[in-house]
Amino acid sequence: MNAFELAFNALTECDIDKKINQVASLHAHKNTLEFSNAFPVHSIEIPGRPDKPALVRFQDLPKHNKSDLSFIHTIHAICHIEFNAINLALDAIYRFQKLPEQFYQDWIQVAFEESQHFTLINNYLTELGYQYGDFVAHNGLWKMTLDTDYDVLARMALVPRVLEARGLDVTPKIQKRFLHSKFSAMSDILQTIFEDEIGHVKIGNTWFHYLCQQRGVNPLSTFDDLIKKHIGSELRGPFNIEARKLADFSKQELDYLQRI
Repeated sequence: MNAFELAFNALTECDIDKKINQVASLHAHKNTLEFSNAFPVHSIEIPGRPDKPALVRFQDLPKHNKSDLSFIHTIHAICHIEFNAINLALDAIYRFQKLPEQFYQDWIQVAFEESQHFTLINNYLTELGYQYGDFVAHNGLWKMTLDTDYDVLARMALVPRVLEARGLDVTPKIQKRFLHSKFSAMSDILQTIFEDEIGHVKIGNTWFHYLCQQRGVNPLSTFDDLIKKHIGSELRGPFNIEARKLADFSKQELDYLQRI
C-alpha cells in the first residue's frame, strides 16, 4: 500500500465519514505501508471537504458574546479547525516525499488524533442539536497550507509552530469560558485536544530543526525570515510559555516570540 496515494485519497475525500475511516485505515496499517514509491504531487487549492460550512472572511465570522448561540458558534469554529487539521496532516504526508519514514509515521499519528478531535466535537455538536456545517467558517488554516506547499521547511516552521501552537496559547482561556457555562463538557474535550496538540507542535519543532540542520541554516533567523515573508506583523501574543516549552520551543525561540 502506497502511503502517499492513501494520504492523497483521504485528503481529497469530501465525505466526512469516509475521510475519517480512511485516516483510521492509514493509521491501522502504518507499519506495513510503502514509503519508497513516489506518487504525483500537485498543488491543492481546495482539499476534500463537504459543501458546508460556507467559507467567509475571518472578519465576517459571528462576533462572540455570552449568549448560548455564541458558545455554539465557538464549538462549531473549533470543530472546523480540527477538520482542517486532518487535511493539514494528510497534505504533509502526501506532499513532502523522500523524507525519513519517521516523518510520515509522525504525521499519520497527527492525522489520526485530529480525526478523533473532530469526532469528539462533532458528536457534542450533535448532542446539542447542531452539526458541522450549520454555520459559516473561515479558511485561514488551509490558506497557510497552500502558501507553504513549496517547501517542507516552510510548512514545518509555520503550520505546527505558528498556527497550531496558537491553539496552545488560547485554549486555557477558552476552557475557562466553557467551564463556567452550561457547555462545561467542552472544557474536558478541549483538555484532551490541548494535551495532544502539545505533541503535534513538538513534532513540528522536531522536523523543523532536523531540516534546518540538514540544510545547514540557522533555525532562528530562518524562522524570522519565514515569519516576515508569510505573516508579517500579524504574529502576536500572549504566548503560553509553559505549553510551548513542553512542545520543545527553545529559550532562544521563546525570547524571540516575546520580543515581537
